[in-house]
Parts: sequence; structure tokens; C-alpha cells
Amino acid sequence: MKILMVTFTALIFFALLFSSAHAGAYSYHRDSSTVIGFAKTYTVNSNKSLIEIARKFGLGYNEIVSANPDLDPFLPGDNARVTIPTAWVLPDAPSYRGIIINLSEMRLYYFFKQNERNLVRTFPVGIGDDNTETPLGSFKITEKSVRPSWHVPESIRQKRPHLPRVVPPGPNNPLGSHALRLSHSSYLIHGTNRPWAIGREVTHGCIRLYPEDIPKLFQMVSVGTDVLIVRQPVKVGVRDGKVYIEVHEDNTLDINYFNEAVRLLKNRNLLDQINTERLHYAVRQKNGVPIEISN
Repeated sequence: MKILMVTFTALIFFALLFSSAHAGAYSYHRDSSTVIGFAKTYTVNSNKSLIEIARKFGLGYNEIVSANPDLDPFLPGDNARVTIPTAWVLPDAPSYRGIIINLSEMRLYYFFKQNERNLVRTFPVGIGDDNTETPLGSFKITEKSVRPSWHVPESIRQKRPHLPRVVPPGPNNPLGSHALRLSHSSYLIHGTNRPWAIGREVTHGCIRLYPEDIPKLFQMVSVGTDVLIVRQPVKVGVRDGKVYIEVHEDNTLDINYFNEAVRLLKNRNLLDQINTERLHYAVRQKNGVPIEISN
């Protein structure tokens, strides 16, 4: 009986682990289905701010504000109709494996397989500011830490000398509950004690996730997982035979958004399938929401 009880407990544990890791996952196909999720609307009640609504739906500050430019982020107003942009075009990458972080949209994608199905989970992130930008490039996860201590870099202590050399785990630790170290060892993917920072350029180069998101990502990935960090303000994709474009305003880049869209569409052999007026509209909007631009 004791052996049966242990086995049953183990089965429950692994079932919960599996369901948690795969809840909220989207299927995709690289050639025919690279748009995931669907946008929806939400009616404001109890004077909620867009910041609170964003977190409720797993969005960053930048995403909810870009999708609702006519609403006050702090006081949108009771009964206001809010666009919830829970749809995304997958970033462009040589392969879909491990983690891809797109700085232009401040969003992380984790690609994995389950029973030969291609799946992806996605989370909003906070990134580096103008003076300490998050680096682009290919990395690997080299270390996983639970309740990490923050060893304050000397560059930060020079600006904030009141900080100790080491901040222990707890509510004052900006690394939050979990951390993933990248092969560029100065940078981490970690939680935060300031959830309002998600969807903003406020870090010293690290990537922050909501406190409720970092344990999920931590559970799914392993040491050695590939991490690709890109900056793609324009993304094009397909779903159900239709072409979509998603455009984010990225002030760190000096580009012609329309020309970039045309280049991407040409590369995907999709240019002859699009409506030019719809394409111009989407580029003007730059609202971070996938917009159909098919003929």
C-alpha cells in the first residue's frame, strides 16, 4: 500500500508539472501557421488601470498602451472598451528552438515539442534602457538559480553607493524568485520585485518577467537551452492562408517601416498576396497587433 501511495503521489506531481509547463501553449507550423493567439476586448470596471489589465492578460505595459492609444493608461474610465492584444506573429529566426526574445516588442518566446507537435509559449518582458541596452545575439542558459542573491555590479554601486555588495533573497531583491544566467555571464533572465517594469526599458540589460511567469519558464527550460535575442519591429506571418503583419514602433532604430515590411514579404514570397492599402494602414498604426493584409 505504501508503494502504491508513493507511486500515486508521484503521478500526481508529474501530471501537475506537465500541465503547468504546457498550459497556455500555442501550436504553430513554420510554413503555414506563424500567427498565434487572438486579440479580444475587455470592459473596464472598478477603475482598473491599463497596467493592471495588462498583467491580468499576460501583457506588458508597452503592448496594452500601443493597442489602446486613445485611453489614459492610469484612468481609462469605467466601462471603457480595451483592446487586449493577445495575438502575435512569431519572430523571424533561422530555427524555432529554445528561447527567442524580440526587444522591439519586449516579448519572449519559448519553443518546444510535445508528441511531435511544435509548441510555443510566450511572456512579456522588461529590457535594458538606452544606456544599458540588452545585447543582441546567440547565447545559452548556463545556470539556473532559485531565490538568487543579487551581487550588485560595481557600475551600479558607483551610482547608488547606499546599496550593499550583495542583496539577499526577499522582497527587496530585484532578481525575484528565479534567475537564468546567460552565457554572456553579465546578463540574466529573471523575475522582478517591480511588476510595473514589464513592457518597459528600465533594466541594466537583463530581461525581467512577471513574478508569476518566471517560475513557469524556469520549470520548462534547462541548462544548455539556446537563447536568441533579436530586434524586429516588423514581423510578417501567415494563418489559414491569410497574410498578417505586426508593427512595433522602436525608437532605437532608424528604419523605413514600409520598406522593411516589403523586404520581409519578398523574402517569404508573400508580396503578390497582399493589399497595398492594408499594408500602408498597418505600418501607419504601429499598434503591435497582427493585422491581416491579404488581397
